Amino acid sequence: MLKESSLNEKIDPQQAMRARGRHGKAIRWVLAFAFLLLAGQNLLWGSPEQSALNRHGQAEFAGTADEKVLQKGPAIFTVTGHAPWAPKRIKMVGAIFVSKPEEEKRGERAREPQKIVQEGIAVEFSLEPVVGEKGKSAEPQEGEDAVVRFKITDTATGTAMTGLHPSAWMDLRPGGQATEAKACQQKVQAFMQGSLRARPEIDLNTYYILALNREPNISVIDPLLGFGSSKLYTLVLLKNPGEDWVLSRDGKRLFVAMPLANQVAVVDMATWKVVAHVDGGPRPTRLAFQPDEKYLWVGNDSAGSIEAEASREDAKARRREGVGNDAAGDAKAESGVTAIDPVELKVVARIRTGAGPHEIAFTDDDRYVFVTNKEGGTLSMIDVQKLAKIKEIQTGPLPTALAFSALSKAIYVVHEGDGAIVVVDGQGHEITTRIQAKPGLRAIRFTPSGRWGLVANSKEGVVHIFDPSTHRILQTVEVGKGPDQISFTKGFAYIRSAGSEEVSMIPLDALGKAGTVPVTKFPGGQAPPEKSSGIGAADTIVPTPEGNSVLVANPADKMIYYYSEGMAAPMGSFQNYRREPKAVRVIDRSLRETTPGVYSTQVKLAKDGTFDVAFLLDAPRFLHCFDLSVKANPALKKKGKQVALRIEPLLKERKIRVGENVRLQLKATDPTTNQPKMGLKDVHVLISLAPGTWQNRDWAQSIGDGIYEVTFTVLQPGVYYIFFECPSLRVRFNQLPYLILQATKE
Repeated sequence: MLKESSLNEKIDPQQAMRARGRHGKAIRWVLAFAFLLLAGQNLLWGSPEQSALNRHGQAEFAGTADEKVLQKGPAIFTVTGHAPWAPKRIKMVGAIFVSKPEEEKRGERAREPQKIVQEGIAVEFSLEPVVGEKGKSAEPQEGEDAVVRFKITDTATGTAMTGLHPSAWMDLRPGGQATEAKACQQKVQAFMQGSLRARPEIDLNTYYILALNREPNISVIDPLLGFGSSKLYTLVLLKNPGEDWVLSRDGKRLFVAMPLANQVAVVDMATWKVVAHVDGGPRPTRLAFQPDEKYLWVGNDSAGSIEAEASREDAKARRREGVGNDAAGDAKAESGVTAIDPVELKVVARIRTGAGPHEIAFTDDDRYVFVTNKEGGTLSMIDVQKLAKIKEIQTGPLPTALAFSALSKAIYVVHEGDGAIVVVDGQGHEITTRIQAKPGLRAIRFTPSGRWGLVANSKEGVVHIFDPSTHRILQTVEVGKGPDQISFTKGFAYIRSAGSEEVSMIPLDALGKAGTVPVTKFPGGQAPPEKSSGIGAADTIVPTPEGNSVLVANPADKMIYYYSEGMAAPMGSFQNYRREPKAVRVIDRSLRETTPGVYSTQVKLAKDGTFDVAFLLDAPRFLHCFDLSVKANPALKKKGKQVALRIEPLLKERKIRVGENVRLQLKATDPTTNQPKMGLKDVHVLISLAPGTWQNRDWAQSIGDGIYEVTFTVLQPGVYYIFFECPSLRVRFNQLPYLILQATKE
């Protein structure tokens, strides 16, 4: 409130300035009135022009002199009131310079670019919190996403330096002390060597290879660095084996269908941990995002087992024997799709279709979903807005795959039973034509440009190339035995053949041209994929970030191969450590040139503290450690559920010898009270050799005062991960920090 006397008291500006430092906000308004009174008598009587200043949301004092209300707005304001010496109401117009909130100023300081010049090169580092989310902090804050940017320019010309390949790491500073140039260089060298004791908090240089395994886990492989000979970065533990997976467009969440659990697991890609489980309906097997990612669609193959063929044959056998008819009928009745809100992680609809297995496709305007019903021989159409099935048509025996063509605005459904490619209008939902091939069709994909369609015939061992504008097959190419998957790079189509260890390559620039289409083959392993315990439906051949190479997962070999175009054979391979990779995908975390001379990527700030942002440019040479402060997130800590146990290994030496007994003691405390947790009978210890070839599980025994002990012996050198859990306290392996030990023969 402003006092009435403030309108006619004489104020000494110098006294006011001195008082401002002592009294803060209150004196700010007094200074404002002083400014107005000294502005001139022509302002006191007001004018239409001055009155107009308060029409655009300016701050305004309205009412009598003893009751004035401050309304929020910009710096320009109008004051209206009564004064004893004034014959009329007074309108005073002026400007007030109010400082920004302290948090906003801190945020701006934290986001100010840091610029370093070395040898004629200027590198400007900045980090900007991702905007648009509720409750975002103005400055970098743990648990939130941020965009890291490096702007590189030539100081002599001022031009952006393009086509470079910078490297960067983010690592917590020990004790928060500044890092000198020599220490920065040593830190970068340790990061580049993949040192066991020097792993950065965030690596901005690499991509990760993910393998969806037949076991209930996902391998995360670092193709550039690793612990010793192992490149296994971590394992994502699942409740049950995954059958299919999809990644959100922003790369933050990976969704994994788990048929045996009737759930979809949600993996946080920043922490590599399962953070939620969503009801996926009965036996979820296929996943697909509609183009705008409003809904995640799940195919519920409740009419059969995970493997489509086994499902169909088993169902036939049950009907022939007269066993399980009611159960089969119930399963068919439940067969269909489930729609999930990928943000809220909630089921929004469950829609019955014909008997599965199912494949899913969408129109490019997000209006319609098309679902094949293999056992039913039909195609179902779903209105996305209504979340309801609006039509179902008979297309032919055993529809196995479908794809939408942006060129013809039609859905193409391939049939294993009669070899027909049925074309359905994407808006009218009627069959417009049939393209006839031979029985055995298994897969269909359109080239990245959308100009050509490719269909694999597993029975005939060929791939058909057709024109979606004319609905005609133009070329037929012989490939390996049992082709069942199609993938693309910018220049080639890659064909996986289940019955052959070879991968076939078809150049895209040869499609639609006269003459024979050239086919190149390279070994994608030592054994055909069909020799594994089972073949999944998700992609086993994916392009790498380089664009001219692919990764090939071979479940029979339990390996992932790296092939670069132009080579006669793979350039290398990655072990999956005796696990069968049913599918493979690449997660790119490297810096990319987003605009000329600007290299950026998005990260999640997992921890608070003071960080070194180590930056390296090899040619031309540039190395520097920038500063970054990340503040703690009170909301995150309040929201997060605290783990009920803290485990501290009491082992100073991290190197152990092969063949010697290791006595590992653990200190268990309550994280809330810091008091010892005594009497626990289920402190479970998992010891795993990093390549995944050996594991040992044991129970740690209490020796008093909250100390627990477990003894083990390792029989071969390597890097060992030690995980801890306590089921009685509902503490799982992935909730506690793990211990890393290196075993040597010396």
